[in-house]
Amino acid sequence: MWVRPGSARPGVGGERSGALVVRVSARAVDGKATEAALAAVAVAFGVRRRAVTLVAGASSRSKILEVEGAEPATLSRLLADAGAHPGAGPGQT
Repeated sequence: MWVRPGSARPGVGGERSGALVVRVSARAVDGKATEAALAAVAVAFGVRRRAVTLVAGASSRSKILEVEGAEPATLSRLLADAGAHPGAGPGQT
């Protein structure tokens, strides 16, 4: 996952060098952008926040996550959809 903190248009979708792009309005201060990104990923995948675990990259824009119960098709759709919004369900932007 690639996090873009301080974004005017938060959302989950698109890719950067093969990583899912997550845009959050929270600034990268005290882990707020990371927590906002994890919550946005949970919504985008339709899972509870506790199903999303940060594996690596706590202080980096590039992060590795584990999303329990995630469907591979959802990841493929999100990677292809640069205009998705947080909370958008499958097929919605």
